[in-house]
Amino acid sequence: MREIVLDTETTGIDPSDGHRIIEIGAMEMFNQTPTGAQLHLYINPERDIDAGAVAIHGLTLEFLADKPVFADIVAEFLTFIGDSQLVIHNAPFDMGFINAELARLGLPTLPKDRAIDTLMMARRKFPGAQASLDALCRRFEIDNSHRDLHGALVDADLLAAVYIELLGGRQRDLSLEPEPSTTASSPQDTGSAALSFTINDDPSKFDRPHGPSDAELAAHKALLDRFEDPIWSR
Repeated sequence: MREIVLDTETTGIDPSDGHRIIEIGAMEMFNQTPTGAQLHLYINPERDIDAGAVAIHGLTLEFLADKPVFADIVAEFLTFIGDSQLVIHNAPFDMGFINAELARLGLPTLPKDRAIDTLMMARRKFPGAQASLDALCRRFEIDNSHRDLHGALVDADLLAAVYIELLGGRQRDLSLEPEPSTTASSPQDTGSAALSFTINDDPSKFDRPHGPSDAELAAHKALLDRFEDPIWSR
């Protein structure tokens, strides 16, 4: 499953007031694992930037003066996200700006259900708790010490880690891989898709022997003797 973790920075807080996107950061994930593919764009907003917004992200009109306008990067942006699910923190904000930019160019807008809102996920999972990206990084012990200012790509990277934790975290002992790496059997032998698996090399873990010990067999037999006609003895 391909997902795009996405964040934007803007000139202000409301696209209906003419505010524009000035930065896009997007990262590709496949089966909740970052692939390393990413998109990072600075955009000339063709308008002033609110002082309050500059205080948040540090991007000035002088810095953006030689950057492309949205019309020049829209094809690259739409190609990168494709038809994949988007993962966004406070999705209505970013989706509102993206759709305002698309509508300005006469392009189809993105449906709301394209986006998974991690802010709402966090509020459902931790009712009453702070749900900002910084707060979630602290909760999940994700290092965000490099986040002095908001930045679209930095925030997308942090959000990818937060999103995985909101889903329950990574399975550290055994992960089933969609692409075969070590096959247990071949499709030719079984007539079905091969199952592959990867064991995490964690020195704190140890592999259990495949067969039970004599003591375990004796304990199991003693347990079965306490039941009347157990199915394990048939």
